[in-house]
Amino acid sequence: QVQLVESGGGLVQAGGSLRLSCVASGVTGIIFDMGWYLQVPGKQRELVAGITRGGSANYVDSVKGRFTISRDNAKNTVHLQMNSLKPEDTAVYFCNAKVGLGRRDSWGQGTQVTVSA
Repeated sequence: QVQLVESGGGLVQAGGSLRLSCVASGVTGIIFDMGWYLQVPGKQRELVAGITRGGSANYVDSVKGRFTISRDNAKNTVHLQMNSLKPEDTAVYFCNAKVGLGRRDSWGQGTQVTVSA
């Protein structure tokens, strides 16, 4: 069973930076797309950034130019470098991986990011 473990969240002032990391274990198939999602109370989980196995990345408009997603296929890791953070970036961030030919979704437990004004 695939397990995803996130790290790197925390409290930061507006304008600051954080780097989220996610490592996948128990992987017996190929990890295809990986991504980071955020969720705030009362709302659905939303995609922030995604990256294909080949390294093609996509971002939601609100983070373009501020966040950078990267991955290391050999280590089954994905990272999210978050710069110029804003209070509206405050959320729980979840790592996602689509594993195997069926692109089965696996999720981490989430890491809290809080940006103070």
